[in-house]
Amino acid sequence: MRLTAVLPTLPLWCGISTGASIFIPRYTAMQVIHQRSPNLPSARHVAWLSDRTRLFALVLVQADEPTDTPLGPFGHLGVACATKEEIDAKTAMARREGVLRKEPEQSGEPVGYYVFFSDPDGNTLELSYGQRVGLEVLRSEK
Repeated sequence: MRLTAVLPTLPLWCGISTGASIFIPRYTAMQVIHQRSPNLPSARHVAWLSDRTRLFALVLVQADEPTDTPLGPFGHLGVACATKEEIDAKTAMARREGVLRKEPEQSGEPVGYYVFFSDPDGNTLELSYGQRVGLEVLRSEK
């Protein structure tokens, strides 16, 4: 799997970062590459996650109060999968664990095959196969 975002870091406030820092690696190829607990109101716990394929980190910060705007009404983290079967296997796991938010759907181009899960903080994690993110990035540069 690889992240569909191309930012160097993507900070997300989360109410239960320890839950998210376990959930995201379980459903994606991302791993915790750094974590610390400064125990400050603005940063009780911090975890950096990466898929180790590029200089990119997803930064999860547990704080007493969110200081950032929410990703709503439809903000989500999207991760591309190598195969449709990989999504189906993760969907079966999510169904067993009660975190399936939306059944997989085939939507054609440019969306492809996708599914939504709910992380421990209520954020949406999307797994997809066949999205044309790279092609759209190249097309937008013309």
